[in-house]
Order: sequence, then structure tokens, then C-alpha cells
Amino acid sequence: MPVEITWWGHATCALEDANVRLLTDPLFARRLAHLRRRRGAVPPPGARRADVALVSHLHADHLHLPSLACLDPGTRLLVPRGAPRAVPGLRRLRQLRQLRITEVAPGDEVRIGELLVRVVPALHDGRRLPVGPHRSPALGYVVEGEARTYFAGDTGLFDDMAERVGPVDVALLPVGGWGPYLGEGHLDAGRAARALARLAPRLAVPVHYGTYWPIGMDAVRPHEFHAPGDEFVRLAAVAAPGVAVHKLGHGESVRLEVAR
Repeated sequence: MPVEITWWGHATCALEDANVRLLTDPLFARRLAHLRRRRGAVPPPGARRADVALVSHLHADHLHLPSLACLDPGTRLLVPRGAPRAVPGLRRLRQLRQLRITEVAPGDEVRIGELLVRVVPALHDGRRLPVGPHRSPALGYVVEGEARTYFAGDTGLFDDMAERVGPVDVALLPVGGWGPYLGEGHLDAGRAARALARLAPRLAVPVHYGTYWPIGMDAVRPHEFHAPGDEFVRLAAVAAPGVAVHKLGHGESVRLEVAR
């Protein structure tokens, strides 16, 4: 059975594997605070259906409460340990939408149907706010079913990334951001290509770029909005020539045939 990945923009992907449908960092907003969606339509209602949603960290463009409220009642939600304490709105969603929230940390494993979800570390500030008192880990996830798919969330490049993530078939790697400058704990196209060389999957999809941008800043370093995907494709061809890189448009999918 093929594994299918659909990119809906920013860090939001749908993954279908072993008859289970997962969403990563669901974000369905046309506007988020000072950010507006500049490219790609807001995912349609059918795209919001999932058996489980994976939340990588507490920043509002990754843990977006209005988007999580669009999930069907009873949807399973994996969030960083401490998230309901740091983001009280999660507790309200658990009551009002009956979301089944599980708090996880690096090293945890969660069985969902025929899938095993392994929680791996990310190098990123996991707090809800820059000065927030509540700390939660930033996470990546490896979904093991017919294929092994690594969703990196937001992360910088760290020395033992390949060892902590383990062998994977697919890597969903962030290659940019939502503003003119990337802060600490992010991958740009160059660092993502270096990560790809270490991970050596069969297939890679660049994410977390070319979707949201600050209002009124269209002319400020516009290459940081438009270029990361193509730049990653170019650099990955040099750093990891054996990996098939698929630069998807918003709403486009790629399938991986797996024979084990």
C-alpha cells in the first residue's frame, strides 16, 4: 500500500500510512496575528480530517487553537509535555471538542492503529511565548508504518540528529520560515540539505516556507519567501544526490511505494 504525503502549507502536512491519517501542526488560518497567508488556499474542510494530529511545539503557528478546534470530535492529539498547562485553551478544547490529548516527550512511543509514533528531540525554543514561564520540549516525530516518516517540526541542525531520528524513508524538513530573518533553532535551505545528507531518506519534502508573511513586509527580503524551496532542491542535489526531493505546491501530494 503506498504512503501518501500532502503539503497544505507552512508545517501542515497530511500523512496517510497503514490506513491511518495524520496531520502535522495543523494551521488552517488565512491570517495569524501579524501574518497573512500569501500563497496557497486555506485547506478545505476535507483536509482537516485526521485520526491523529501531531504538534511539534507551542508557538502559535504550530499549536494554533482555532485550527485544532476544526478537528473532528474525538481526534487524537499528541502535544509536548506540559502543553495543557502552558496553553489553557487546550484544556478547553479537550472539554468542548473532546480531543484526546496525550502529552509526550523525546523517547516516548505511542501506538495508533498499525502505526508506531516515536517522539524525537528538536533543537528549538519550545515555549509558548519568548518570556513564558512554562517550558515544554520542542519535538520531532517519526511515524513508523509501511514507511518511516520523519516530521522535524521546527529545529536547528544538531550533531546527533541522525542517531536520534534513526533510519527513515521520508523526511519532511523545514527550509525557511515566515519572516525576513530566521532566528536560532531553524533550518534554512543550506542547513536542511546538510540534515538531509545525514538522514539519507529515500524521499524528502521541503516544508515551512512560502506560505505566511508579515503584513506590509512583502518587499523586505522577498527571496526568503519565494526561494527556499528551489534553493533546497538545488543544494540537496549536491549534498544528498541519492535522495528524491519533491517540492510540492500547496495541496499537492506525493506517493511512496514501499516494499519491505
